Amino acid sequence: MPAPLLSISDNALARIQQLLGKRGKPSAGIKISVRTRGCSGLSYAVEYADEVSKFDEVVEKNGIRVLIDPKAVMFLIGTEMDYVEEKLKSGFVFRNPNEKGRCGCGESFHV
Repeated sequence: MPAPLLSISDNALARIQQLLGKRGKPSAGIKISVRTRGCSGLSYAVEYADEVSKFDEVVEKNGIRVLIDPKAVMFLIGTEMDYVEEKLKSGFVFRNPNEKGRCGCGESFHV
């Protein structure tokens, strides 16, 4: 059986619910894309989605939708999305089995 496109941890799901609840307007969910930037070449981007685009992949868990930009699908297969809170930083973390390396600051990756 192929790896799921994206799995979402309970911490990530709770944080997405909080963010969508605070947004103040209806949302289709959040959208993940991969952008060219950083020292290693690629970085993850997470933003609100007002609508589901025709070619978006949709991962739904407990009624919360995470949309994946079609250009990002090949980079995300098998990835786990988590949310961590530490003393000095907090944010979404992507555990991606396709990554071949990360830059020293941890902001970008390559496959």
